[in-house]
Amino acid sequence: MGYKIYKEAPPVILEFLNYIENIKGRSSLTAEEYYRDLRTFFRFIIKDRGLIDKDIPVDEIDISCVDLKMVKSVTFSEILLFLNYCKDERNNASTTRARKTTSLKDFFNYLTVKTNKLSYNPTEQLEAPKTKKSLPKYLTLEDSLRLLEAVDGEFKERDYCILVFFLNCGLRLSELVGINLSDINSEYVIKIRGKGNKERILTLNPACVRALNEYLKVRPVDGITDKNALFISRKNCRITSKGVYHMVNHYLEKIGLGNQGYSPHKLRHTAATLMYQKGGVDIRTLQVILGHSNLGTTQIYTHVANEQVTKGLNANPLANVK
Repeated sequence: MGYKIYKEAPPVILEFLNYIENIKGRSSLTAEEYYRDLRTFFRFIIKDRGLIDKDIPVDEIDISCVDLKMVKSVTFSEILLFLNYCKDERNNASTTRARKTTSLKDFFNYLTVKTNKLSYNPTEQLEAPKTKKSLPKYLTLEDSLRLLEAVDGEFKERDYCILVFFLNCGLRLSELVGINLSDINSEYVIKIRGKGNKERILTLNPACVRALNEYLKVRPVDGITDKNALFISRKNCRITSKGVYHMVNHYLEKIGLGNQGYSPHKLRHTAATLMYQKGGVDIRTLQVILGHSNLGTTQIYTHVANEQVTKGLNANPLANVK
């Protein structure tokens, strides 16, 4: 591991993060999420127990003092207080609090069941906050075409290729920035590394092939720090998630859709929705394309279609006849 973010992580947490990443096969980004949640929790514990000067802000508390003895002393009541703190003082949404609950449950379960370092699991009876299931936000077919038509500037071939990949392949942001030249063969079959480092194979469609070939004609070659990276930034290194986010937002603003909740992940939703509704792709094929391990995750796109059917029926002038 050895990421800068873990510089103050105590051994008891580092051991768990190594288990998550190396044994469970979760991605480094997932391990970082676990660490941030655990760091926030133990900062709260240190502050709440008065183990540090009360004037020190919670987000500046060093957790390197956390050891197995402190972990063993955590109570169910303290965990509930922490989740209330997240809701009332940190304004965490129910989805964020649910993720923190999962992080805590997995951490204490590891120490109780996997390593037997704890005899009592304070999260055993802990329930995750109920989360509101919302339908995915996505662009219409017309908006998608306008977005592609808006591409211009010095990096237009790269930007266009990125948008085409999002809208046609339904990639996650992390998947897109992680694509290497060596992941694409001469038949335009591409290897995608998804969540938990799980790989899936996709064959690029004609739009993706055309966009890719146009980009490769102008892709920088000299002075590249990561020569295998497909998408290169203006600094001649692999483009970052932040860079892609700003690029996508720039073009959304150009077509009048800025600050409306759209993002690279919403382009993934757009691809899935268009494939299901307009392309007639069945739900199990869509599951494979998107890299969902659970079919239930993919089925949200059937709900989108069902909602539109309901709206259509309700729009009938005879809908309210008596």
